[in-house]
Amino acid sequence: MESANRAFFNSPRVHFQRNALAHAGKSSRRVVSAFIATAFAQPDHATVKTQWRLVADQMRRKLPKLATLMDTAEEDVLAYMTFPAQHRAKLHSTNPIERLNGEIKRRTDVVGIFPNEASIRRLVGAILMEQTEEWTVQRGRYLTLETLAPVCDDVMVSLPAAQRD
Repeated sequence: MESANRAFFNSPRVHFQRNALAHAGKSSRRVVSAFIATAFAQPDHATVKTQWRLVADQMRRKLPKLATLMDTAEEDVLAYMTFPAQHRAKLHSTNPIERLNGEIKRRTDVVGIFPNEASIRRLVGAILMEQTEEWTVQRGRYLTLETLAPVCDDVMVSLPAAQRD
């Protein structure tokens, strides 16, 4: 599941493109963006890597800092492509994690001052459990256990039965 960690916690493609454009002059940003987009448009991991290398090599002479950025970020940015096609659209974005962080912030701001560290852990743990249940129950929205089974280390993927009131 190392590629899952990379896909979720490292530089997804949207953030990478923003960072990459910072290395290009205003006049060349549109071209650079289009070149990088050609890599992301590829259908599988092998062709994405090939196109990525080609784009980085084309940039190397005129934009060496961008080429170096592409060299160092390649593994992290392209990690989501190692997953099945139905997962890729959900992994290349940080939106789910950003939403989760926003919810944690909203709920902890309501409390204001926590009496101790254990109380923070309990609240954040409850929020994370709530979110896990939501993501698990909403079949089409995020990743399901059935679609994750082929990429998991453990074939026997299961959750305890949810208790409803």
